[in-house]
Amino acid sequence: MAMRFSFVLAAMLLLAASASVEAQRASFGVWKNPQDSVHVRAQPCGSRMCGVVVWASDKAKADARRGGTNDLVGLILFRDFVPEKKGVWRGSVFVPDIGQTFSGTITTLDDRRMEGKGCLTGRIMCKSQIWTKVN
Repeated sequence: MAMRFSFVLAAMLLLAASASVEAQRASFGVWKNPQDSVHVRAQPCGSRMCGVVVWASDKAKADARRGGTNDLVGLILFRDFVPEKKGVWRGSVFVPDIGQTFSGTITTLDDRRMEGKGCLTGRIMCKSQIWTKVN
């Protein structure tokens, strides 16, 4: 019985390690905003790319709550991004501070930096930020 339990435990640990490697392989990295108040993991979401908040400062969490978002960590900020051309992705950006979604682009600048831009309809009144890769 003890040997069977050890075998099951070893198999479970192997599966957990394999799942962790798969999650890392499926990620496009973790990125931080210029204020280093939010970290987002870029990852596949079906056939598209999305960005999920994996860490947020207390101030960012409080700002999100004031905008109507209670749980910032785990929230998908970048939604339904698809490649537009080499190094440029287009989708939607959710801004939790104001509870609004805007059209957006992510442009790769180099291996460590990307520009995130959100705009009103028709690509007017845009705001951009340079995000830096954490890992």
